[in-house]
Amino acid sequence: MPADVIMPALGMAQETGKVLRWLKQDGEPVTKGEPLLEVETDKVTVEIEAPADGTLAGVRAPDGTEVPVGTVIAVVLAAGEVAAPVADPEPRVEPEVEALATAPVPAAAPAPTRSRRRLASPKARRLAQAQGIDIDTLAGSGPNGAIVARDLEGVQPAATNGGDLFEVGSVWRVMADRTTRAWQEVPHFFLSRDVEASRLGSWRDTARRKPGGEKITHTDLLVRICAEALRRHPRVNASWREGAIVPGAGVNVAIAVATDDGLVAPVVHGADTLDLPAIAARRREIADAARAGRLRPEDVQGGAFTISNLGMYGVDAFQAIVNSPQAAILAVGRIADRPWALNGEVVVRPVLTLSVSYDHRVVDGARGAEFIDTLAELIEEPTGLVA
Repeated sequence: MPADVIMPALGMAQETGKVLRWLKQDGEPVTKGEPLLEVETDKVTVEIEAPADGTLAGVRAPDGTEVPVGTVIAVVLAAGEVAAPVADPEPRVEPEVEALATAPVPAAAPAPTRSRRRLASPKARRLAQAQGIDIDTLAGSGPNGAIVARDLEGVQPAATNGGDLFEVGSVWRVMADRTTRAWQEVPHFFLSRDVEASRLGSWRDTARRKPGGEKITHTDLLVRICAEALRRHPRVNASWREGAIVPGAGVNVAIAVATDDGLVAPVVHGADTLDLPAIAARRREIADAARAGRLRPEDVQGGAFTISNLGMYGVDAFQAIVNSPQAAILAVGRIADRPWALNGEVVVRPVLTLSVSYDHRVVDGARGAEFIDTLAELIEEPTGLVA
């Protein structure tokens, strides 16, 4: 049987995905696991791999097409197989445009003029406003000539008084949309705490001296610590979905990675079951893939909690936006020498500021305080985690 190439779903709320570009063409031979195409979803831009060895055939979604998740967009044929007819995927029609399409139109309807409000979908209007594009200058491909989001692709905004606008790529737009929705829809609250980090530094130094541990970082230690804390506090390892609190499918810790195109958060799956060298290897793998634009769908799926570390940039402390639908995100800054009260005296110690942002629909103040207390305890005394 031909192997289907399907538009993947990377999130519970995702309805569509967009084909950015095919890396293989119809009729070309492919190998299982070889990248076939790049897809943009509501989470990130990823590469979709070939599901089998064979020949790519029946491509039904050209570059730039947005289609519902689960849609078969091509097949991979084994030797001697012939592709069965596949219906063209139905492009997404945005609500306003769909309403326009179903409204009766007089036979002699006049062409749109600049004195009338141009027909456009809500998403297209938002994108045009954000990018400084005059929609009246565009040709619409939607019903009755309406402007839809795809009509803005590749359009250069007009120069402003301060010069040209910065280029905004697909990854940055996805990040901007997701963080905007999270900030508007998630009821955030924040808890912060300073912790004494001497033992954390000693742990890293000891781990680096072991075989294979030369590249272990503070982020790797924090992944291990957060995984243990999430195991002890399963309510934080959950998400709010359709009015219910849904437990996480395993302790999967995402790491915020800055790339030239935008911020992404690939995942260390089963972090509570991995030792430090395995965590470090996985962290390097997903960070390298993110910066090279080679993330796979499974690299960004299933995250239950995110760590954002800006310590390498000299930041002391900050508060992060929850990576919805996750319930919490840890923001950490640099470890710096600061005055510290010890046994009634002021001494100088390396100190780290923790700041956890929570979704109040999933975690209340008391549970949030218990979780950050566990984090502090494990950082200040990580003996049970050292192996």
